[in-house]
Amino acid sequence: MAPILSGKRIILGISGGIAAYKSVTLASRFTQANALVDVIMTHSAAKFVAPVTFQAITQRDVATDTFEFWHDAGRLRIGHVALAHAADLFIIAPATAHTIARLALGLSDDLLSITALSYKGPMLLAPAMETNMWTHPATMRNVQILGDWGVDFIGPAEGRLASGEVGEGRVAEPEEIFEVACKVIGRGGPLDGLRVVITAGGTREAIDPVRFMGNHSTGKMGVALARAARDLGADTVLVHAPLAVHPPGGVALVPVHTAYQMYAAVMEDLPQTDVLIGAAAVADYRPSASADKKLKKLPQQQIITLERTPDILQAVGQRRGNAYCPDPAGPDRQRPRLVIGFAAETNDLEANALGKLKRKNLDLIVLNDVSAADSGFAVDTNRVILFERDGNREDWPLMSKEEVAQAILQRVVARLGRLNWQKRRP
Repeated sequence: MAPILSGKRIILGISGGIAAYKSVTLASRFTQANALVDVIMTHSAAKFVAPVTFQAITQRDVATDTFEFWHDAGRLRIGHVALAHAADLFIIAPATAHTIARLALGLSDDLLSITALSYKGPMLLAPAMETNMWTHPATMRNVQILGDWGVDFIGPAEGRLASGEVGEGRVAEPEEIFEVACKVIGRGGPLDGLRVVITAGGTREAIDPVRFMGNHSTGKMGVALARAARDLGADTVLVHAPLAVHPPGGVALVPVHTAYQMYAAVMEDLPQTDVLIGAAAVADYRPSASADKKLKKLPQQQIITLERTPDILQAVGQRRGNAYCPDPAGPDRQRPRLVIGFAAETNDLEANALGKLKRKNLDLIVLNDVSAADSGFAVDTNRVILFERDGNREDWPLMSKEEVAQAILQRVVARLGRLNWQKRRP
C-alpha cells in the first residue's frame, strides 16, 4: 500500500540501457499503488523493451514521438506540454549518462528531454551506466548541476554490470526507487520540517557468542510507522533491532541489537526529536554477564542471572517532566513534543496499558493483545485500542498494520495542530 501515490500522475521516463527491463516492475508497482503512470520511452529504450509491454501494465498509452498530440479534457494538446503540466512526479529510470547530460545542458531534442524541460515539479533520476562513465568528471559535473537544481538521485548501486564487470553503476532496484519516490512526492506534507524517531524490532541480549535472549517481534509495525511518517513529509529516523522485513527507503536507519544500544541511539537524537514513537519490543532483562565462549551442555542445570535493562520511554518521560512547555514554539520548547508508546499485553490489558501511559508520561499509548491470532507479532494485521493522556479512548477495528500506522500518524498530525506546533526550518 502507498496511499500517498493514489491518484497521482507520474511520468516514468525510460532511456536506452539494459536496465530498462527493471522499469517494467517499477511501472507495475506504481500502477498497483493506484497511480496514473504515463511512460515516455526514448527510441533506444524501445530497442530493449517493447512499448506495448508498458502499455499493457499501465493501461495507458506509451509516448515515444515528439510530435504526438494528446486529447486532454476534450482538447487536442501538444504531447509534451500535456504530460508535463499534469504530472505530480517525473522519474527517469534508468537514466543513462547521455540522458543526464542532456538534462544538465537543457537540450530538448526528443520527447523525454523536451518534456523534462517543460516540467516544473519534483524529479527523481535512477542512473545506470558503466563505472567509468559514472565516475567521469563530465557525468559528476552534470549530476552536481541537476542536484543544485533540486533533482533527486537514487543510486547507482554497486554490482554486476552489463559488461560483466563488477562496479558502481548498477541501477537501483525497483522497490528502492518506489520507496524513495514516495518520500519525494510526500515533501511538503503535514509533517514536513519535523523529525520523527521510531523504534522497531525485538532487541537481542547475548547469553554467549551463539545464543541470545529475544522475543517474537518482526518489526512490521515499526516499519509501517516509519513509512507512514516519511510519506507525510517527516524527517524520519528508524532505530531498529533485527527485522524480519525490509526497512523502508527514504528514512535514516540506525541499526542496533541490544536494549542499551537502542537506549543510547534514542537519547543521542532526543534534542532534535519532535515526535518519538516506541514500537520496538525492548528486552526488560539481560544476562548479568555474557560468556565469551559458547556455553556447553552440562548434566546439571545452567543458571543465568538477569539484570534490568533501561526503560527507554520511561527515561524520556522523566526527562520531559510533567508539565508542558508554555510556549511550544519558543526556544525552550519541549523535546520530544509527542511521545507514543505501545503496550503488547496478554492479560489485564487495559490496566497494564493505562499504568504504562501514566508511569512513562506518554501522550498516547497503543494497546494490542499479542495473544490473539490476528493481532500482535508476526502477522500483517492489528486490532488496537488507543488511550490518550486526557482520558480519551478509541477502539479500532481489525486493520492491516499499514492502515494502523497511517491512522496513528494522522493522530500525530491532529495533535500537533491542536498544540499549534511550529515546524522547524533550517
